[in-house]
Amino acid sequence: MALLQISEPGQSPDPHQRRIAVGIDLGTTHSLVASVRNGVAECLPDDNGRVILPSVVRFLENNGRQIGFDAQAAQAQDPLNTIASVKRFMGRGLADIANRAKLPYQFVDRPGMVTLQTRAGEKTPVEISGEILATLRFRAEDTFNDDLYGAVITVPAYFDDAQRQATKDAAKLAGINVLRLISEPTAAAIAYGLDNGSEGVYAVFDLGGGTFDISILRLTQGVFEVIATGGDSALGGDDYDRVLAELMLAKAGLHAQAASDKARIKMAARDAKEQLSARESIDVSIEVGGASKGVPITREEFESATADLTARTMAAVRKALRDARLAKDDIKGVVMVGGSTRMPQVQRAVHEFFGKEPLTNLNPDEVVALGAAIQANQLAGNNASGDLLLLDVIPLSLGVETMGGLVERIVPRNETIPTAKAQDFTTYKDGQTALALHVVQGERDLVADCRSLARFELRGIPPMAAGAARIRVTFTVDADGLLSVSAKEQGSGVEARIDVKPSYGLSDEQVAKMLQDSFATAEQDIKSRALVESRVEADRMLIATQSALDADGALLGADARAQIDQLMDQLRKTAQASDDAAVIEAATKALAQATESFAAQRMNESIRTALAGKTLESI
Repeated sequence: MALLQISEPGQSPDPHQRRIAVGIDLGTTHSLVASVRNGVAECLPDDNGRVILPSVVRFLENNGRQIGFDAQAAQAQDPLNTIASVKRFMGRGLADIANRAKLPYQFVDRPGMVTLQTRAGEKTPVEISGEILATLRFRAEDTFNDDLYGAVITVPAYFDDAQRQATKDAAKLAGINVLRLISEPTAAAIAYGLDNGSEGVYAVFDLGGGTFDISILRLTQGVFEVIATGGDSALGGDDYDRVLAELMLAKAGLHAQAASDKARIKMAARDAKEQLSARESIDVSIEVGGASKGVPITREEFESATADLTARTMAAVRKALRDARLAKDDIKGVVMVGGSTRMPQVQRAVHEFFGKEPLTNLNPDEVVALGAAIQANQLAGNNASGDLLLLDVIPLSLGVETMGGLVERIVPRNETIPTAKAQDFTTYKDGQTALALHVVQGERDLVADCRSLARFELRGIPPMAAGAARIRVTFTVDADGLLSVSAKEQGSGVEARIDVKPSYGLSDEQVAKMLQDSFATAEQDIKSRALVESRVEADRMLIATQSALDADGALLGADARAQIDQLMDQLRKTAQASDDAAVIEAATKALAQATESFAAQRMNESIRTALAGKTLESI
């Protein structure tokens, strides 16, 4: 007899050949993980059914950590050790961080990337982001009960090389194989294009918690071509929160100095911002130095105070359209991405500029992760019939320093990637046998105004008259937007090359040390995970037993009921007081065994009730 192999359209008929691939939206405010299941992209929930994971990490004593909702709840009580919005610090030095005096953290100025002082020691943004990514990885592996093959991770379109490399380093620390980095607006376009069959030129307006991106994309029969991109990597919902917090303090006549007060005000401002998206006015209670004061805030006041922030987003939109050489009337639709796009003033500004209602029919919090999951599914080889082609662009120009501290651009911004560009240079002096190359990134003409990426030397050039040597410098940008540079003297064939590790990235040694540190705490992580799981199982057992007692407790004799009540009370106390998963599991098992006969009695009673008054013939 022939057997049929049944599978989803376009997927492998052999389930054992299917690879578990996910899309991860590593966000400033919150993060998500999504995957294609049964042919549909969906966000994966935690044990409580929540798909969102707050991007907050709290460092505890003895290398313990809280990640997500638990950490978020402790921001006001433990602000120095509870790090939120760490994405804004990725690939950045201390001088790059705006308004750092208003943040409740202890920054440490180190060469390269800024670090934060916590009770667990100095932590880099890469390490903190790695904790968030690892939590999402565990969620995915628990969902599928299998190891993760790889992930597509999204980054803001305006992330530079240093920030992209920092993101890959964080994924490496989390034990994730990065299939590709793609820009958040592009991921959103994938979700909208596939879900809605959209074609034409679209603008993706992505205002998240810490970054703003605007991308102009052309969608044609499964080809997603990024025409232009722009934005501001230091503008997002956090800035609206900061301005609203200052407005609230000013109206209350208060001034926050302590780190706990700053964290508390920030959380109150975020809550007020969300309320003002649905209401015209609210009353906010502010607590500073133990004193509480209520102040009224209207939506009009909030919109007036943040008008310059909204104007900055629209200025970036106009610049992106100029780069794409398009008029606003050429845009078929505007896709809104990011929770901050729920603010009425933002939607109104976009509507007034483009003259059309923006698209909001997909959840703006989830759309980026969903698009990344679709791309991950294809890159993992699960979607054999997929015809999706993604053409992304680099956000900033790449070039080299020439005489006089000037920049010679080799790869212009908005160049489609992957790409390779070359340009010939020559020597400056007679007999010159070496050439120093300084790789920079930016749109300014002076090296001093651009970001330094790398330096290397080409040695062994045969002595020649000035201008006689022909040195070809080749820039290669891969699909993740990461850069390698080579230089070759055409006559002699001498060559040098470098894989650009940005000045704010991490060296291989640093990454290796962080991995060793993570291995050192792996045993503690396993114990913590087992403890949480045992407590969840205990809670489930208690709820089920109590429900059964409420419904059919009369079936039990006094002694049996007393035994079950005693075991339930013991399990509650053990789950709360014990830090040993095995002890909690043993208490759970004891209650389960004690209720076996009760479960049988309930089953017999149900059958007896169902058969009451019926004859054998009627059954």
